[in-house]
Amino acid sequence: MTVQDVRAPMRPPTLEEVAELAGVSIATASRVLNNSAKVSVHARQQVRDAVVRLGYVRHRAPAAPRKQVRSVAVVVCENNDRLFSDPFFAKVIAAATEVLASHDVPLMVIPGAGERVAAVERYLHSGHIDGVMMLAAHGQHPLAVSLPAAGVPVVLVGRPLHPTRASYVDADNRGGARLAMNYLLGQGRRAIATIAGPPDMAVGADRLAGYREAMDEAGLGPGAVAYGDWTHMSGVHAMWRLLDQRPALDAVFVSSDIMAAGALHTLRRAGRRVPDDVAVIGFDDLPLAQHTRPPLTTVRQPIEQFGAVAARRLLAAIDGTPDDVNPVLPTTLIARESA
Repeated sequence: MTVQDVRAPMRPPTLEEVAELAGVSIATASRVLNNSAKVSVHARQQVRDAVVRLGYVRHRAPAAPRKQVRSVAVVVCENNDRLFSDPFFAKVIAAATEVLASHDVPLMVIPGAGERVAAVERYLHSGHIDGVMMLAAHGQHPLAVSLPAAGVPVVLVGRPLHPTRASYVDADNRGGARLAMNYLLGQGRRAIATIAGPPDMAVGADRLAGYREAMDEAGLGPGAVAYGDWTHMSGVHAMWRLLDQRPALDAVFVSSDIMAAGALHTLRRAGRRVPDDVAVIGFDDLPLAQHTRPPLTTVRQPIEQFGAVAARRLLAAIDGTPDDVNPVLPTTLIARESA
C-alpha cells in the first residue's frame, strides 16, 4: 500500500509521508528541505520527487518576525556571461523592478547556476527573502522544488519542464514556432531545418515541438535538428552542422534571435544568400533583430510583460492571494528581410 492510499482525504501530506515515499529517514528529509547538511545526490533527488508527487508544503515557523519592508529575489539560472550579455534577462528584470518599485519592494538579482546553487538555496531558505522569481531554470531545478515546499512563494518565467508547486508565466512557444513554420511553408520552402534550444528547458522543447508538428502536418518528415545553448557561438556551430547534414536546405527556424544571428554569420561564410538561398526566422524580437544582415524575421514574445506579470503574481502570492491560473502570453510573427 502506498502513502497516497492511506492518507486521509483532503489532509495535507506530512514530512513523515515524504520521508516514507522517498525511502529516507525523517531527519534526512528535513535536512534536504532545510538544505542544512550534506545529503547524497540520490537521497536529495528522492526527497524532491516525493515532495512533488505528494504536493507537500511545509509551513514555516512564525517565531521569526517578518521584515516590514518586503524583499524579492530574482534568480537567474545561468552563468554570468549569459546573465550580463543576453538582453532577454535585462528586459524581464527591468519590467519586474518597475512593478515592484511601485509597491516599495526592492529586488535582488542572484546568479544561480552550477556550483552556486547550494549557497543560493541556503540563503533563500534563511528567511531574508519573501518571494522568488526564477529565470532560465533547467530540468527539475532544486529551488523550484525546495522553496515552494518550504512555503516560499516562487514564480517561474517560463513553463517548468517537470512538475512543481511553483507558479509560472509562459509564452505560446509552440504556437510561435508554428507561426514561423507556416510562414516558411507559405513561401514554398520545404527543406526546413531548425536550431533548437536546450532540451532540458521547456521553452526549447516547446519550440522544437511546434517545428515538428508543422513539418509533420506538411508531410515533410522529422526535419534536421541541431541544438544550441542560446548563445551566438552555438548558433554559428549549429548552422555549420545543419549545412553538413542537409546541404540543400532552403530555410532554418532558429529558437532564439541570438542563435539566429550566429546562423546568419555561418550562412555568409558558406556563401549562402539570405533569404534567396536560405530563409532564416528567429524567436524573441530582441533589438538586435533589426540590425542583423539582413534584418531578422522573428517571432515576437512579450518579454517586458513577462517581468511585469511575474512580479504582480509574486506580490499576490506573498500577500496570500495567489492566482492559480498560469498565464500563457501570445506570440506574433514580425516579418523583416531574412525570410
